[in-house]
Amino acid sequence: MNDRPTTTELLAAVERFLEESAVPALDGPAKYHARVAANVVRIVARELACEDEHVAHEWDGLATLLGDAPKPAARDALHAAIRARNEALVRRIRAGEADAGAFREALLAHLSRVVADKLDVAQPPRPSPRTKP
Repeated sequence: MNDRPTTTELLAAVERFLEESAVPALDGPAKYHARVAANVVRIVARELACEDEHVAHEWDGLATLLGDAPKPAARDALHAAIRARNEALVRRIRAGEADAGAFREALLAHLSRVVADKLDVAQPPRPSPRTKP
């Protein structure tokens, strides 16, 4: 692990370069692609900033729905375990277990949380009604 610059600082530097230097100097499709690239950098930065929290939410929600399981320590193994548990959840949904009752309510709460977390990463922050865009 490197100390400085941090991943966040590096991404901020790339975003700043794209927004402040590249975009103003470009026209047409190149300008559009530079804006897209700056947005991708912002998305990656948001994902890095909240990935651990969002993965924990998803793991805990799946534990509520499917029961406890050993949580892998390594990031790749944890992501693979979440995919496997999601596949198990899909099988239960397809079997009709989520058609009604307490499992359905717990599932809807879990899905709402997971989707909200994903939107936090994918969508740019929106200005408040009092803030001018």
